[in-house]
Amino acid sequence: MDPITNPYTPGAGAPPPELAGRDDLLRLVDIATQRIRAGRQAKSVLMIGLRGVGKTVLLDRMRDNAEAAGLHTLRIEAPEGRSLPAILAPQLRQALLRLSRFEKARDLGRRALSALAGFAKALKVKYEDIEVGIDFDPEPGLADNGDLEHDLQALLEAAGRAAKAADTALILFVDEMQYVEEEQLASLITALHRCAQQQVPVMLVGAGLPQLPGQTGRAKSYAERLFDFPFVGPLDDAAARDALEVPVRGLGVAYEPAATQRILDATKGYPYFLQEWGKHAWDVAETSPITSRDVETASVEATAALDESFFRVRFDRMTPSERRYLRAMAELGPGPHRSGDIATVLDRKVTALGPTRNQLISKGMIWSPSHGDTAFTVPMFDEFMCRIMPGDEWRTN
Repeated sequence: MDPITNPYTPGAGAPPPELAGRDDLLRLVDIATQRIRAGRQAKSVLMIGLRGVGKTVLLDRMRDNAEAAGLHTLRIEAPEGRSLPAILAPQLRQALLRLSRFEKARDLGRRALSALAGFAKALKVKYEDIEVGIDFDPEPGLADNGDLEHDLQALLEAAGRAAKAADTALILFVDEMQYVEEEQLASLITALHRCAQQQVPVMLVGAGLPQLPGQTGRAKSYAERLFDFPFVGPLDDAAARDALEVPVRGLGVAYEPAATQRILDATKGYPYFLQEWGKHAWDVAETSPITSRDVETASVEATAALDESFFRVRFDRMTPSERRYLRAMAELGPGPHRSGDIATVLDRKVTALGPTRNQLISKGMIWSPSHGDTAFTVPMFDEFMCRIMPGDEWRTN
C-alpha cells in the first residue's frame, strides 16, 4: 500500500492518529484546571508511567485543551543537566507577556514581569544557565532574595494574581519531571502549595517515570496531598484495537481479526509499539485486508526499527557496568526483580552493585516499585538486552 498515506506516527511525542483509551485522564485534568480557574481547590496532576505509554502526547493534548478553554499555559521539558529556573524562566516570560496584554491584568502582569527580572538576576549566580530577556526593571524585595524556595513562591504568586485579574489561570505543563533535582523540586512544590493557600490560580500538570511519587515525597512530605498521581499504562484490548484499526478504517483498509490480535499480543498494548507495528504492517501489505502473514513480516521490521532507535538510544548512554546490570536483569525476565537475585546472576554482593543501580535510576532506566525491587522503565527492554548482548560473554566482558 502507498507509504505516503500511511497513517501511523511512531516517534517521540508524535500524536497518534487515534488517541484511544485516555478520555478519563483528559477529563480529570480538564475538571481540575477549570476548578482552579473558578477559584476552587484542585490538586495538581502528575502523570506517571513507563516509556512509550504516551505521557508526552497526553501532556500536549491537555495543553491544547486548556488553551482552547481560554487558560494560559507554559510548556517545558526537564532535561538532564539543566536547572529548573533556567527552563522555567523563558517560558514564564512569554506567558506573562501574554497576560499583561489584558487590560484588567496589565499592572499585575507587569509586576509579575518585574518579579521575573529580580528572580533571574538574583539566581543567576547560583544557576548560571539562566538566560531570559528582561522586559521590566526588578522591583526591590520581590522574588530577588537569591533563595530559590522563597523566590519561586513570590514569582508564581505574582503570576497567579495576574492570571486571576484576567479571569483565567496559569497552568504549567512539565515533562520528564523525574530529572528535576530534589532541591529544585522541593522549591516548586512549596511554591504550588503557597499558591493554593493564597487561592491564586496556578496549577501544575506534569509527567514522569514511576519513581516520581517517591521523589516528590522525599522532597516535601506533604506532596501526596498536593498532587494526584494517575498511572498511565498500556491500553486495554478494546482501546489498543481502536488505536490500531480506526486510523486505517477511514482509508478503506481493514485488518484480519487474527492480524490485529497478533499485533496486540506483540505490543502488549503499549501505544508507541502499536504505532511502530501498524506502520510496518501497512508498508508490508499489498492490499486490504492486512493479514497475519503481513504482520509476521512486519514484526521483524518493527523489532529491528525499535532496536535501532527506541531501545538503542538508551543502551548507548550506558556504561559497560550498567549494561551488565541491565543484562543480568534481562536474564531473569521482564521483572520486577529482587536486588539480591540480580546480584546472584552477576556473582556480586548487593552492596557492591548499589552505585550502579543508583546511576541507572538517575538515568531513568530502572525504578524501584517497592523496597529491594528493581524494574525496567522501558517496556520489553529485557528482550532487547538479550538480543543485543546474547550468549554468556557479557558476564566477563
